[in-house]
Amino acid sequence: MKQHLLEALKAHAEGQIAKHKANVHVYLNQSVGIGEHPDIIDAIEEQLGLIAKYDDHLEVLNKYFEE
Repeated sequence: MKQHLLEALKAHAEGQIAKHKANVHVYLNQSVGIGEHPDIIDAIEEQLGLIAKYDDHLEVLNKYFEE
């Protein structure tokens, strides 16, 4: 059970990272996709913050919960 929970937590974090990376790619390459964001830099910084958050989660899981 423990291993399933750890795998689920890692998969969730990896999925969130992929999602927010995709958003950054859209912001950088297709500015039409960000019509609701008047400040592109702020929008990208928000996505980078979320990537960092989930990257930190992965780091903690790997550092403290891997056997």
